[in-house]
Amino acid sequence: MSTDPTPSGGRDATVRTVWVTGAGSGVGRAVAVSAARAGARVVLTGRRPDALAGTASLVRDAGGEVLELPADTGRDDQLQEAWATLQQTWGDPTDLVLSAGLNHPRRYWRDQTMADFRAIVDTNLTAAALVVDLALPALRAAGGGVVVFVSSVSGWQFSPDAGVAYSASKTAVGSLAAHLNAQENRHGVRACAVCPGDIDSDFLSLRPVVPGAGDRVAMLSPDDVARTVQFVLDSPPHVCVNELVVTPTKRDPAPR
Repeated sequence: MSTDPTPSGGRDATVRTVWVTGAGSGVGRAVAVSAARAGARVVLTGRRPDALAGTASLVRDAGGEVLELPADTGRDDQLQEAWATLQQTWGDPTDLVLSAGLNHPRRYWRDQTMADFRAIVDTNLTAAALVVDLALPALRAAGGGVVVFVSSVSGWQFSPDAGVAYSASKTAVGSLAAHLNAQENRHGVRACAVCPGDIDSDFLSLRPVVPGAGDRVAMLSPDDVARTVQFVLDSPPHVCVNELVVTPTKRDPAPR
């Protein structure tokens, strides 16, 4: 665990504290940097301490304060330990961005294993529910906050090649967001399921056939999705963005 030297021991109403899971790479990393540029303190959680350290360096370069809390989001005990450390160090988060995700090249009924199925559902769905469950009393007590679930376009419409476990878990994430809004909007808690299409990130390595450079050039970048998430985070308290679907166009993008 690594932290910048600004512990508060309780929520500072003047400072936004965004807890990002899956923060070691891809969309989670891009969201962490975006939130820091917007003036938030950023809490990073992910399985790989070295990857979190890389994200933390980028957050500092963006002028942000950062707290690294390595944890396997598929492990309840590790997430609960991360939550306890956050409480002791910075207090309550103001917002959550749940970006941890998992898939497997063997993702069809013909070749998947139930062990892989459970691991994917635990990471994509159960871990997201647990983080919300840990933070929700604090969000209610503070009068609200934003919860962003980084889902997938395969959770918005059926995608046969996304995988049985992945599609099922990401579809269920949309239900988590809908239930939060139905039950917690009156407490100021606002949830959004952000459903991106193809993203050029390390996650592509988990496909049965890894896309080549020619396919990747027309995909979204993690920064594209981070801008969408930041829009949700920056929406005023009386606005609830329930769901956003973001897909690449079929034209060549501007140089990145």
